Amino acid sequence: MALLPILIAPDKRLKQKSTPVSRVDGSIRQLMDDMLETMYAAPGVGLAAPQVGVLQQVIVVDIGTEQDKHLHAPLLLANPEIIHREGELPWKEGCLSVPEHMAEVVRSAVIKIRALDHNNRTIYIEATELLAVCLQHEMDHLRGILFIDHLSRLKRTIILQKLKKAAETKE
Repeated sequence: MALLPILIAPDKRLKQKSTPVSRVDGSIRQLMDDMLETMYAAPGVGLAAPQVGVLQQVIVVDIGTEQDKHLHAPLLLANPEIIHREGELPWKEGCLSVPEHMAEVVRSAVIKIRALDHNNRTIYIEATELLAVCLQHEMDHLRGILFIDHLSRLKRTIILQKLKKAAETKE
């Protein structure tokens, strides 16, 4: 497994749409495993392939906490698709591609998704609370949408300007 570099906004690659995976084969499984290792090292609870510069519909999620390691249940998914949603749930979100910034976003409170798992099997997941938020957040990445795109134009512009300035000072 390998740690992958995480793209930081306003990197234009984060705004591109991903293509579906034809099947979960050895190379996609390796990508999933590398993404999971990268997410844990960051640390984060979710990561989408576009965040590591790969424009394929692959996400990894694990909402288990460091204190509750026994709760770790990583989801490694390809081609996730929401097939049912209901209700609204405001949640304060952050993102590995938008470091040090958080904002409240309203997501669906309950979702049901269909996806391919690590073994190329079609699975269904019903999610609420943090898992629902995280899945929706990562699935947005597959469409070139960042959580800050759900904010007002002013808030989004301020965050992007701060990120751009931070990147310039690192160079």
